[in-house]
Amino acid sequence: MSWSRQGGRSGPRGYHHGNLKEALIDAALELIAQKGPAGFTFAEAARWAGVSPAAPYRHFRDRDELMGDVARRGFDQFEAVLARAWDDGRPDAFTGGAFDRVGKAYLQFARSEPAYYSAMFEAGIPPEASPELREAGERAFAVLRAATERLVSTMPAQDRPPVLMMALHIWALSHGIASLFGRGDAARRALPMSPEDLLEAAVLIYLRGLGLTVPPGGASSARL
Repeated sequence: MSWSRQGGRSGPRGYHHGNLKEALIDAALELIAQKGPAGFTFAEAARWAGVSPAAPYRHFRDRDELMGDVARRGFDQFEAVLARAWDDGRPDAFTGGAFDRVGKAYLQFARSEPAYYSAMFEAGIPPEASPELREAGERAFAVLRAATERLVSTMPAQDRPPVLMMALHIWALSHGIASLFGRGDAARRALPMSPEDLLEAAVLIYLRGLGLTVPPGGASSARL
């Protein structure tokens, strides 16, 4: 796959603009899109950016640190996308479609930013690799947890499931569907329905299994 996001190039370029760190990030995104997150070396990223093999060490200890910074930037963007979709639950978590918007935003990010998504979830970089990466991942997950907490708060107190457990279940559903059917690269599987419809139906079935009643006209009810 050739990555052409925002007019991206299809081959190495010379390093001219004086921002080596950004050139290496750009090179890593290009190479992830073409070869996968494990398909290139640190030296190859340097070559793609048009610098010597020693030059990247001015900013990154090794390839893993470069990939960690790409993943951290991806999570920063991911958080912004999810938070904008959630919009603090306005006008209503269910009837206003706020929770539904979060799911669609999750899938759209995986589709439109496949290189970042691969760096975030498929590069094998542990969240503990750096405080910045861990915190960026936690901030993104916090949006999903806040949305889940809003839904749980509508249930009778005695029937409320643990918010963290429920948020993790919904995250796993979203991530699985995004990774299998909503990818923005050639690894996407064919599906006789849209990934958005599949996710909406799966979440609705899950919520009903927990006893959460979706109001008439609420998210997903028309598609199940």
